[in-house]
Amino acid sequence: MNRLSIILPAKNEAPALAELLPRLRIAQPDAEIIVVDDGSTDGTRLVCAEAGVVCLSSPYSMGNGAAIKRGARAAQGDVLVFMDGDGQHDPADVARLLGKLDEGYDLVVGARDWDSQAGVGRGVANTLYNWLATRMTGHQVADLTSGFRAVRADKFREFIYLLPNGFSYPTTSTMAFFRSAYPVAYVPIKAAQRVGKSHIKPLKDGVRFLLIIFKIATLYSPLKLFVPASGLFFLLGCVNYAWTFMHYGRLTNGSTLLWSAAVIVFLIGLISEQITSLIYRQNQ
Repeated sequence: MNRLSIILPAKNEAPALAELLPRLRIAQPDAEIIVVDDGSTDGTRLVCAEAGVVCLSSPYSMGNGAAIKRGARAAQGDVLVFMDGDGQHDPADVARLLGKLDEGYDLVVGARDWDSQAGVGRGVANTLYNWLATRMTGHQVADLTSGFRAVRADKFREFIYLLPNGFSYPTTSTMAFFRSAYPVAYVPIKAAQRVGKSHIKPLKDGVRFLLIIFKIATLYSPLKLFVPASGLFFLLGCVNYAWTFMHYGRLTNGSTLLWSAAVIVFLIGLISEQITSLIYRQNQ
């Protein structure tokens, strides 16, 4: 029987943890529970001590992804379950994720429905991420950014070096599993309203999430991003040449620059594809 470790990254989530940890202990009495305190200034450590769970504390905030990595390294279980420490995830759903994992999958993600999204803006953004990831991988991606997931520990640790220290670890880990041909499944869940205030800043993190879109493409298959961009530059060069030839009867510098940009972008994509292949090949 596989030993289970449940890892909860937390930053100033003491009120939510005080309610969540006892429920989690009842739902999974034999599991190792690890709270990774990401530089909290509230009573997170005290709540963990009262609940009898392991608390890994850092002297300052390193980020959600950093907390996940620290927890994964410290965990003793063969199977890891990651949950948010803000009370959004139902401990009863852990068993559902584990049941799906037992069907032969290496990663099972709790997929939120529209009603579980934290606002319309976040819902639209997540829908866009899911669509893009589906197009990139050729597999249906129901929830790319969900932090509620069950995974086989040995497989997850293969990609720890790829994970960022910020909020986008779910995106990176999901795409890494698809890239390495590890089977991924989704289980529908209902996420509750979080306890307390979100740490996500709409303007700052909105720009960061936009960059994640490009990261998704370059992480999984760079040529799928660079080839269309190269084709667009080439097409614009042709259009500009046709217009200038009809009006001036000559080839202009604008067309030459656009065609040069098409070649450069394509070559960058080709190099990126080779680098991506080498990165993933390190663990094969």
